[in-house]
This record gives sequence, C-alpha cells and structure tokens, in this order.
Amino acid sequence: MERPGAAAILDGVPQTSGKRLAAIGLIVLMALGSLMLWVGIPVGWLYVVSHLQKSTQPSMGPYLLVLAGIIASMIVMAKVLSRLNRAYARVTGTDGSARVQMPWLRSMRGERSSGRPTSVLDVVMIATVAVAATAFGLWFFLLAGAPF
Repeated sequence: MERPGAAAILDGVPQTSGKRLAAIGLIVLMALGSLMLWVGIPVGWLYVVSHLQKSTQPSMGPYLLVLAGIIASMIVMAKVLSRLNRAYARVTGTDGSARVQMPWLRSMRGERSSGRPTSVLDVVMIATVAVAATAFGLWFFLLAGAPF
C-alpha cells in the first residue's frame, strides 16, 4: 500500500497519482480521437452533406464536399492526436514510446528489435482500428441485411 503523497515508479520514472490519472486521461482521449478518425469523421461528413443536399438527383458537389471534408478533418484530427501523444510523453516524463513488439515486425531470424520505437499512440491506433473493423463487420453481417 502506498503512502499518501508517495510517488510510484512507472518505467523508471517517478509518478504521482495525479500524473498517472493525467496519463490515463490522455490515453482515453487518444482512443476517442482515434475512433473519431475511423468512424466519426466519415459518418459525420456523410450526415452533414446528406442534410445539405435537397435534391434526389446526384451531382458532383456533395461528393467533392464529402471527400474534401473527410480529408481536411482527418488531417486536423491527426495533428490533435500527435499533440496528445506529445502531452502524454511530457506528463510521463518519457519519450512516449512503449515496449511492444508487433508480430508482423518480428524478424524471421529472431532479431530482438525492429529498429523503430512503438509509441503509445501507435498501440492505441492499432487497437481502435481493430475495434472499428470488428464493429463494421458485425454491423454488415448482422444488422445491415447482408445479401447472403
């Protein structure tokens, strides 16, 4: 049991409970931002443009607006996620990298390092892509009335 005000050690860096909570909060924000990147932004732009279009006749304008809006929004969200990752590194006092060896980066010869550090944002992005892909698959096959 920790004494009140005592610092815990996380990856060799002293951490107060406030810093730990801030780090967890930043990870949660990164996860929510990542989900927005994969799901919220495309669905949001489709919703906005569908309400702007008054006619049922297709025209190129709405399609271009969706395309430009999604691209611009994803660039902005990527910059926000990058800032959150840097804030995480500042709060934890580390370089923001995590010790994770991705299976597809392992050498067949058994080398120990892939040569590129994995950041916390990398891990969060991979996890949210997996969640988004799983959610899409469940929706497509169970709820959308797949044709087979």
